Amino acid sequence: MGLRVVFMGTPEFAVPILESLINSSYHVVAAYTQPDKPVGRSQQIVWSPVKRLAIKHKISVVQPQTLKSAEVVKELASFEPELIVVAAYGCLLSPGILSLPKFSCLNVHPSLLPRHRGPSPIANALLLGDELTGVTIMLMDAGMDSGPILAQRTVAISLEDTTGSLIPKLAGVGAELLLDTLPQWLEGKLEPRPQDEAQATYSKMITKEDGEIDWHLSAEELWRQVRAFSPWPGCYARWQGKRLKIHKAIPVSEARKGEAGKVVALSKPAPADVGVVTGNGILGLCQVQLEGKRQIPVAEFVRGQRDFIGSSLA
Repeated sequence: MGLRVVFMGTPEFAVPILESLINSSYHVVAAYTQPDKPVGRSQQIVWSPVKRLAIKHKISVVQPQTLKSAEVVKELASFEPELIVVAAYGCLLSPGILSLPKFSCLNVHPSLLPRHRGPSPIANALLLGDELTGVTIMLMDAGMDSGPILAQRTVAISLEDTTGSLIPKLAGVGAELLLDTLPQWLEGKLEPRPQDEAQATYSKMITKEDGEIDWHLSAEELWRQVRAFSPWPGCYARWQGKRLKIHKAIPVSEARKGEAGKVVALSKPAPADVGVVTGNGILGLCQVQLEGKRQIPVAEFVRGQRDFIGSSLA
């Protein structure tokens, strides 16, 4: 059997990374993932993507509420891991766990550390208008994504990218980078490089409330927000007492007077038919969804809602 690996991860980003380990010469002996949670209006219990993949491959799944208890550390030790690989697990590792494996604990993080430490690095890169992102393989310590770096790979952010489109891109890069890095690490050929603390930035946990649009922000900022919060939590405004989701938008370089939130018609060559006045510039609307309805192009929405243009969004 190959090197004994315990994998820790939860969302879709972690799946290609776990899959690459499963399909390699390494021996994944257990997969740790967050406990099952109720989802949606029906509160149906849903398995994490990592749990689904692990069960498919008959890998032991462990879902502790916390990693801090002595019992959890003891159970983890029983798997006799020689290496622990973490990818968006959602929990810091205790010193007792960090010291368990012979070849330490490695984290696959979707940013160019020390930029965008924390739980939402992909969305944060879009919110701040970064042109580049990437993946970092780091040696874990007790801090938040603060351990020394083993390897990094850069990925360009396109103007069309959203969090939803970047997740599979970065996950694929992370899987490749991990398999490229592991042989060098296991053979002692890599020297971990400390992060520059002076360059560190942090991302926060995103909530549903973060998707609410403040039309006093600039069109550029709101465009980044729409992309950063796609597909979750999504960006939305209020129109006639209902929630209007903005699925796709684009900033328009057109001067237009009016209160922030006013809906205006745009003429060609504008990249959108309809826009909203912001604190600076116009945010062109491309795809929208009124509460209880399906997502449609804004031109179709306007045909069915003739009083939309000239109204105000809250």
